[in-house]
Amino acid sequence: MLRIGLTGGLASGKSFVGEILSELGCFLIRADELGHEAIEPGGPAYDAVIQEFGNEIAMPDGTIDRKKVAALVFNNPERLAKLAALVHPPVRAKTDALLTEFQAKEPNGIAVVEAAILIETGRYRDFDRLILATCKPELQLERAMARDHATREEAQDRMKRQMPLEETLRFANYVIDTSGTKEETTSKVRDLHQKLRQIAGQS
Repeated sequence: MLRIGLTGGLASGKSFVGEILSELGCFLIRADELGHEAIEPGGPAYDAVIQEFGNEIAMPDGTIDRKKVAALVFNNPERLAKLAALVHPPVRAKTDALLTEFQAKEPNGIAVVEAAILIETGRYRDFDRLILATCKPELQLERAMARDHATREEAQDRMKRQMPLEETLRFANYVIDTSGTKEETTSKVRDLHQKLRQIAGQS
């Protein structure tokens, strides 16, 4: 099985790249979705997150309000690190279990793990290849504002907190620039998928 890491900065287009790879037959795991599952009631990190951040982050139905948690950790590196320490281990365990299960069924398959901070956490080392999604900074800013209903200042602040593109490029085996049309990006991902199939030993 070929293990592929897929990462990129805020609103860089990595989810779109992952979606195309999934449509082309890759097994896609979205770390964000597993993170959300981990803090749902009954999830492996739910009780610990409530204990750490207080009952005020819970909505009337018991569900954790992720926006409230985000606001608490945004300007507080220590609390952000604590949140990561609670959520990342169960996400990693679930990811590893899904990969093991897929490998048993598809020894020559291609598994793609999409996550925002694969490089920063050192997790990129667990993959055979790393794909980095990028786009022009101004477009990235516009996408972030539209997607997250954020002000320009809020989006810029979030972008400043991420690893600079120049640094992330050093780790990438493949770079997909998503600045063009969806059709152009799809074509780039299709070409890359053919390369990945050859490496995986698929006919």
